Amino acid sequence: MTDPIDRIAAALERIAPPVPADVDPLAYAAYVWRDGGLSAVRAFDPLPLDMLLGIDAQKAALVEDFRRLAAGHAAQDVLLWGARGSGKSALVKSAVAAIQADGGKLALIEVADMAGLRALFDRIDRVPRAFVLFLDDLGFDAAHDARALRSLLQGGAEARPANARLVVTSNRRHVIPRDIAEQDSAINPRDSVDDHLALADRFGLSLGFHVLDQQGYLAIVRNYAARFDLAFDAEEAVGWATRRGGRSGRVAWHYVTDLAGRSGRKLPF
Repeated sequence: MTDPIDRIAAALERIAPPVPADVDPLAYAAYVWRDGGLSAVRAFDPLPLDMLLGIDAQKAALVEDFRRLAAGHAAQDVLLWGARGSGKSALVKSAVAAIQADGGKLALIEVADMAGLRALFDRIDRVPRAFVLFLDDLGFDAAHDARALRSLLQGGAEARPANARLVVTSNRRHVIPRDIAEQDSAINPRDSVDDHLALADRFGLSLGFHVLDQQGYLAIVRNYAARFDLAFDAEEAVGWATRRGGRSGRVAWHYVTDLAGRSGRKLPF
């Protein structure tokens, strides 16, 4: 008779999700790192760089950093911080695609599980390709989580490999809120301030993104509309932003998507 423990183990094995397939890190433009495996992004087709308006300085700085990384030259880890919907995530993807279009040996890996970063480092360490390790909309529940990322950036025994750089987006300039930084620094206020800044200081390149004024918002709407041959009404576009509580590139894109849908049109992105 089969042992009950063996039967239970076999049943659990049958219902457990399969181990994700680990694809070739040289074969695809973009990947997701999840549950200890690389999976290819189905369709990596970001917006062209020239469609991202109002962030020219950030665009130039990030593309240059990625160009250096792809060439095997010294490059920075990057923090993109600022207003929601201001183009941080879109710029990361578009900049990677621009380097790839120029023949650069660079791939994007979106990191869905920060706890598995060390395993990812081991996976790509000797691969003859450069990688942007993308942590989107990063936030922490505790100060020790931020310290763990600090050690992976610089200063730890298992820092990220030379062919990879971490690129993080956050709504906060210093990534972690002050109250979390203060959780275990109550004895010395100066320690709290240092802890609050220490993670952001690990990024050699810090790019800020700010809230759009009405003129900037309408310029983005106008650019999108012209690209897809759509007529739009400026007053309606402003009303759309007002109802959504703010002006941003994301809100502009949502408005143009609605405009295209009402016109019976499809968009390629």
